[in-house]
Amino acid sequence: MTRKAVLAWSDCVAGRLQPRQLAFALPHAESFSRDNFLEGPANAAALSLIDSWPEWPNRIMLLVGPEGCGKSHLATIWAEAAGARSISAHALTAPAVPGALATGALVVEDLNPQSFDEHALFHLLNLAREDGTFVLVTARLSPVAFEVELRDLRSRLRAVPVVTLMPPDDQLFRALIVKFCADRQMNIDETVVSFLATRIERSFAAARQAVEHLDAEALRLGRPVTRALAAELLRAAD
Repeated sequence: MTRKAVLAWSDCVAGRLQPRQLAFALPHAESFSRDNFLEGPANAAALSLIDSWPEWPNRIMLLVGPEGCGKSHLATIWAEAAGARSISAHALTAPAVPGALATGALVVEDLNPQSFDEHALFHLLNLAREDGTFVLVTARLSPVAFEVELRDLRSRLRAVPVVTLMPPDDQLFRALIVKFCADRQMNIDETVVSFLATRIERSFAAARQAVEHLDAEALRLGRPVTRALAAELLRAAD
């Protein structure tokens, strides 16, 4: 769907209708295909792991990286190739483990220290090892940093090989800004990309947030996405 703004007419002033532009948060498509994944030094090791399946060093692997770095995108690519099911770590329960592993491949998304059932995860890791099931776990932090009560689970987690996605370099960061804009069907030029790339935090989450904010404000104000608009928004955020 293309970006749209709908004009709502209101407020009669001196007998004339004044236009007021309303911004609608319309859905936008974000592709999670292999061809749409942006490659760079920051994610080379993780992409190599996905592309090398099933020749993995271990049938259970862990992808670790900051918010928005591409873990879910890579997990989606692998799930399609491996016929894997997917489950959020916080939704995992012990009775659900056998069914989750039924296809022989499973993605466990967003494992974090505060919201997972230790007994369920321990059961999953044990059953996966017994059955030779492939499991790909994504997390923002390495489980080494987790406070895990079950000693055997702590040992199991520390034995899982970790592949880390790093912060983006300059080239990848600029490409991310362009991709996020393209996903939202925003027309931008190099001046906007360069301005954002040199003035916002170099992180995946910051790039996504800046583009979303710029898109929303451009729609709200009925203005094109330009360097001047980006500068105004960043000044207002300081």
